[in-house]
Amino acid sequence: MPDDLAGFLSVLQLSDSAFPSGRYTLSYGLETLAQSGRLAMPSDPAVLAALLRDYLRLAVGPSEGVGLACAHRATTGPDSVDLDLVIRADERLTAVKLSREARETSTRTGRALLRVATAAFDPGALSQYAREVANKRTPGNHAVVLGVLSACLGVSRLKSVAGELFAFAASWVAAAVRLAVTDHRTAQGVLHDVRSDLDAAARQAVDGDVADITSCTPLLDIMTMQHEETELRLFAS
Repeated sequence: MPDDLAGFLSVLQLSDSAFPSGRYTLSYGLETLAQSGRLAMPSDPAVLAALLRDYLRLAVGPSEGVGLACAHRATTGPDSVDLDLVIRADERLTAVKLSREARETSTRTGRALLRVATAAFDPGALSQYAREVANKRTPGNHAVVLGVLSACLGVSRLKSVAGELFAFAASWVAAAVRLAVTDHRTAQGVLHDVRSDLDAAARQAVDGDVADITSCTPLLDIMTMQHEETELRLFAS
């Protein structure tokens, strides 16, 4: 099987909604936006697409995308990883997550991914990193785990970043459907409309370094913080 096809198949597996990482429990602040009345039910598809673009451009791309790229760059083979670089990216990614929910869900899904991946794939580099997470020497953010794992599986850095951003976008529109903010057909249209934005965000993130891991979405951060205090919640974030 050609390497490019093998990598593509790995991206499909890791970004599939059936992969048991727990992302289906996350709304990324959408639940509070809907409860507060800032999003109509149903919402204008153009509004949803604009909001998703802001997530990709200002939050997920420069944070998860760059963090994943750093972890991928640090992993030069199935059994070779620069743990210092991985840990620095991991710690920086935690630092830019302002809300408790965002930090906790990122590490919870990251550790779930670690458990599945070490059992299913057992790459040595990932096992080295998993020991650091288990010993609480590094947080274990989902994007960083995925960066190490993708490199171990031979997925290119750009495809790895693009796969993560697509998985986020697909999870985001799925949450919008569950919240009755939109319907299934419209959600797929929104996902189709942001393809070029996914491409641009991935290409911008792929060569980033640890210092480039940032996030700037004040309203969404506030919505996530408010979600922590909500008594009735469908989602974990």
